[in-house]
Amino acid sequence: MREESFDHLMARIRACRICEAHLPLGPRPVLQASPSARLLIVSQAPGRKVHDTGIPFNDPSGNRLRDWLGLDKATFYDPAQVAIVPMGFCFPGTGKSGDLPPRPECAPQWHPQLFPRLTALRLTLAIGQYAQVGLLKEACAKTLTANVEAWRIHLNTRRILPLPHPSPRNRLWLTRHPWFEAELLPELRQQVALALKPDSD
Repeated sequence: MREESFDHLMARIRACRICEAHLPLGPRPVLQASPSARLLIVSQAPGRKVHDTGIPFNDPSGNRLRDWLGLDKATFYDPAQVAIVPMGFCFPGTGKSGDLPPRPECAPQWHPQLFPRLTALRLTLAIGQYAQVGLLKEACAKTLTANVEAWRIHLNTRRILPLPHPSPRNRLWLTRHPWFEAELLPELRQQVALALKPDSD
């Protein structure tokens, strides 16, 4: 049987309707990916503004994330370099204290089909607890803080960097953990630059 093209797989993902009955605004999968991507960003799920625009991290969280990574918009939104694949591809709705968790059907349905096709990856970022549970699996700690504190271990053994979510809601976490900006962010920027460095350099 002929292998499905990457473009066809992405078209099927963008046409996905498996969670439709549970999505208050309806399905609109938001992601970007290419087999040539060197950096994979796995996050939670699109927020309301991202759902409206169809552009991943097109919100204040994205502004902070790009600052953390040291990337301009042109590089960040170049799927040939950066893949952005959340745990849930569609906006799940809003709860009492923020957006609802990503729908549980999404990642098991699509990640096993998509991730093996990203063969050029050099670095993966696991943003937030849901992404860390999904990517770190048995190595995942009980708290996000414990996962991020162990970033050196995960980077060295799995080429995965666990990060807090860049949401403005996390200002208090960042204030309480000054080591994140002092120690992890400089290493994060260096690792991202190395991952995206052309082979010829």
